[in-house]
Amino acid sequence: MATRSMDDWLDAYGESHQNPTNKKVHFVCVPVIFFTIVGFLWAIPAPLFTSFWACLALVFVTAYYARLSKPIALGMLVFSVICLAGLGLIASTGISVGLFSLVVFVLAWIGQLWGHKVEGKKPSFFEDIQYLMIGPAWIMGFLYRKWGIKY
Repeated sequence: MATRSMDDWLDAYGESHQNPTNKKVHFVCVPVIFFTIVGFLWAIPAPLFTSFWACLALVFVTAYYARLSKPIALGMLVFSVICLAGLGLIASTGISVGLFSLVVFVLAWIGQLWGHKVEGKKPSFFEDIQYLMIGPAWIMGFLYRKWGIKY
């Protein structure tokens, strides 16, 4: 079986994200869900430093994206660092990163599912779990096209 290219993944993902309302919902909820998943990993007690598990996972996430597209991987790495900085700010206020992430994660998924109801198509990850990783890349790809950056 041939390996899918980033364009193949993004085109396939885009097929179930045509409705303008669903697209808008995804442009908000997908990055928020990514952020909260990093938050869940941040909240796991760590051996060396607070964000150890989140940082370790993001190394593998970046490697996954790099296999498909170096420019997308770079953009996702920048977004990952922004996520870590945001979580650090949340933690510095004394708010529980884990609880915050849980509440926001649930709300964002409610939004996503509503968006797919509006679209009339099931979420892509029902077809292939890898689409959970492609969603953030789809948004990064959109931004790259808008900014004239090749990926």
